[in-house]
Amino acid sequence: MFILLQEAGGAGFLGSSGGSILMIVLMFVILYFFMIRPQQKRQKEIQKFRNSLTVGSKVLTAGGVYGTVKSLNEGETYLTVEIAKGVTIQIERSSVFADTTQQPQQQ
Repeated sequence: MFILLQEAGGAGFLGSSGGSILMIVLMFVILYFFMIRPQQKRQKEIQKFRNSLTVGSKVLTAGGVYGTVKSLNEGETYLTVEIAKGVTIQIERSSVFADTTQQPQQQ
């Protein structure tokens, strides 16, 4: 495809500056479809997961801590997670990234 664009550019197709602009636009389109769009989809899925958290959900935090949601603290930016029997911590909702019940257990 790039060879065709180069040959067309040499034949006067859009001139040399028009061909360069076309290549830059093509690179941005490729960048959008291979990097930006998938990242936006992942962010939406993570936000949907955070909004669907319930008491008892098993989670993994950004710091690598596994735990179970004990309190959602509605209206607050944090939630309470039990990481061991009788040990609870408060973490930001934005640091919850995964539901550990969906991941396969390794032995």
